[in-house]
Amino acid sequence: MLSALSTFFYRISSWKTLLLGIVLYVPFPAYVLKNLEARINTLAGHAVGPIDLLVGYDPFRIQQMVEAYGPEGRAVYAQGEKTADIAYPFIYTFLFCVILTLLFRHRKYNSFRLVNVLPVGILVSDLLENSCIVYLLNAFPDSSYVIASLCSVLTNLKWIVTMIVLGLVVYGLVKLAIRSGQSSAKHGQMTH
Repeated sequence: MLSALSTFFYRISSWKTLLLGIVLYVPFPAYVLKNLEARINTLAGHAVGPIDLLVGYDPFRIQQMVEAYGPEGRAVYAQGEKTADIAYPFIYTFLFCVILTLLFRHRKYNSFRLVNVLPVGILVSDLLENSCIVYLLNAFPDSSYVIASLCSVLTNLKWIVTMIVLGLVVYGLVKLAIRSGQSSAKHGQMTH
């Protein structure tokens, strides 16, 4: 399945699909998720923030946050997780897959070909994390320590894979800049 998905991205990735991915992505952090967080904080009466953005937290912190949202905040957050935060992971996964495909399309080693679908790891952990969050929001006050612990693990996994993907993007951009510089230097030598 991953091989077929990788091949699909090698087939469709271009500057046009990159632009499409960016156009689809930008409204989420710039407007949709930002407004959802503001609404949750307003309903809670103070800044609590979303569980999704935490890094390295313990299950007790999640349970405290779920309580702090209040009933209306929990309802809005759960609805956001079931709508906007279902679409968002698919959109950023698409964008990351296209970026990695464009950056590493000409790699010679076969084992590196699947690097373009590494963002699927972010997608899976994010969707599972969202499911845990919705469960905890809807089950309150009968929170499950096990689900809160699983949520913590999934959030951390999501961020670890995200950091790996971002590291690969930076590496790919540096390699591209070096190749472009070398190509320009060779072209400059040939014209003199």
